[in-house]
Amino acid sequence: MAKRKSKPIVAVVGRPNVGKSTLFNALAGENISIVKDTPGITRDRIYADIHWLDMTFTLIDTGGIEPDSKDVILSQMREQAEIAMETADVIIFLVDVKQGLVDADSKVADMLRRSHKPVVLVVNKVDSFQKYMADVYEFYNLGIGDPHPISAVNRLGIGDMLEAVTEYFDKEQAEEEEDDRTRVAIVGKPNVGKSSLINKLLGENRLIVSDIAGTTRDAVDTEITYNGKEYVFIDTAGLRRKNKIKEELERYMIVRTVSAVERAEVVVLMIDAEEGVTEQDAKIAGIAHERGKATIIVVNKWDAIEKDDKTIYKFTEKVRNTLSFMPYAELLFVSAKTGQRLPKLFETIDIVSENHAMRVATGVLNEIMAEAVAMQQPPSDKGKRLRLYYITQVAVKPPTFVIFVNDKELMHFSYTRYIENQIRETFGFKGTPLRFIIRERKEKDQ
Repeated sequence: MAKRKSKPIVAVVGRPNVGKSTLFNALAGENISIVKDTPGITRDRIYADIHWLDMTFTLIDTGGIEPDSKDVILSQMREQAEIAMETADVIIFLVDVKQGLVDADSKVADMLRRSHKPVVLVVNKVDSFQKYMADVYEFYNLGIGDPHPISAVNRLGIGDMLEAVTEYFDKEQAEEEEDDRTRVAIVGKPNVGKSSLINKLLGENRLIVSDIAGTTRDAVDTEITYNGKEYVFIDTAGLRRKNKIKEELERYMIVRTVSAVERAEVVVLMIDAEEGVTEQDAKIAGIAHERGKATIIVVNKWDAIEKDDKTIYKFTEKVRNTLSFMPYAELLFVSAKTGQRLPKLFETIDIVSENHAMRVATGVLNEIMAEAVAMQQPPSDKGKRLRLYYITQVAVKPPTFVIFVNDKELMHFSYTRYIENQIRETFGFKGTPLRFIIRERKEKDQ
């Protein structure tokens, strides 16, 4: 049976200016969450993978709050808390020792307490434990457990806080989960037909589908058996917030996508044939690519398109250009409504899932590399030529290779891509990204 590792998800909830971004950056070890919130800055990272001791988890920033009025702050905090309660395994509730305990904190604490999700109460801006401890104790009044004092800016107390957070991780789940069913995340913009696709595959109308974007009531894991084989489909449709501004919807969608992609091996990215491929599609695709998942791009509503003999080529070219960072992704044109080409979807899921877990023998890899080097000389710089000594596969899901070379600086991205293409030419690896780690070995180590 396959073992499945699944990364826990930790979400941060808190009022404006309590230091969410500062904490995010302190944990991620780099300035990834831009404090100034300009819409359209994609560098404003909503999530990051955090490695601490021998644990890895995904940290999610549930969203900025516009500090314009008390009522708005409270409703937006409720919104954050809802996103956190729906998607996270553990919630960090961040408060500010200098602002003290405020009404909005108590109301959100009530919500979090009722969710029965593990909550770690973290009191930020405690620059001196001696000076502020009495103020920290005030937060016991929230009734959600011990307050953990930290200073995100000075990185004080962060180890203790992480210890409290990781206490709640399900150690068994993190290590292994017996499950040999292929797990497929269906992702895409609102209203692209994710629920219709699952309904069609199920043959029953289990998810509520209507034409208003954001009406699916909840995300559900759906088990589907096809040709005697079981699959679990993870749907990210749960966009319940119809009246929200676009940025918030998008942030919510990305949070949902991250949590679904994290739990899947295969990602099906749905694109609307009538709308064409958009920047938002590229953002969603980027999440699957970054997380090294096998990916299938499914162009839905193909039945609604007027076609001539060039239509499919033009559309394919457009998709490939916009999603140029994932040339390996498989592409299918379907109609969830009519069921056109849906059997092909299961066939493709099986293929990419196998490729995602494929291992290649070291001997064969080194033969391919030697041949590649003979055909195209490695680059050189100032008289020093790159030498490739050895290649071996060190992991699957996605297939990951280590190449030992004499000088990492000389191993340009383009030459790594060339080696990747040679490996793909031999083994296909359709639908899955490949990862390459370049290690240096000095000549005398040989």
